[in-house]
Amino acid sequence: MLEDVKKSAEQKMHKSIEALKNDLAKVRTGRAHTGLLDHVMVEYYGSMVAVNQVANVNLGDARTINVQPYEKNMIAKVEKAIRDCDLGLNPATNGDVIRVPMPMLTEERRRDLTKIVRTEGENAKVAIRNVRRDANDALKKLVKDKAISEDDERRGQDEVQKMTDKAVAEVDKLLQVKEADLMAV
Repeated sequence: MLEDVKKSAEQKMHKSIEALKNDLAKVRTGRAHTGLLDHVMVEYYGSMVAVNQVANVNLGDARTINVQPYEKNMIAKVEKAIRDCDLGLNPATNGDVIRVPMPMLTEERRRDLTKIVRTEGENAKVAIRNVRRDANDALKKLVKDKAISEDDERRGQDEVQKMTDKAVAEVDKLLQVKEADLMAV
């Protein structure tokens, strides 16, 4: 029972960190990367699908993403979806290829993005702390139900705290790397 609580807490903390990594990948730096468009959805025969499922997405150069829809009738829809997403991109169609240039980041925009990154990091830390609280509550319930001893509860809480510290340190490290990436000119 004690192991189940610890394993569940560890999995949930890991999921929180993975969610943060996905959120940080959405925050763009000055360089182009195809993962930027992974979350852009486009209507395809009545259902919403990711752009990379209706088009070939690759890098033209360090500052340009090329999107080539598989069907010619999708060019306008894909271009509109990229323009309407909240990434601040301005795609241009050239024949059957949509070119998405990455605009230069101004100092002010870099600072705004850094604030967004810090907010995402704080949200991840809150999620991790909530997992710790839930695990500690589960341990207290096990003691109340006389399934484990109070010594086991204390040891379990110490281990959960160590997992929490490790997860928060990993979040801090991810934030530090992303902030350095954003502020690099």
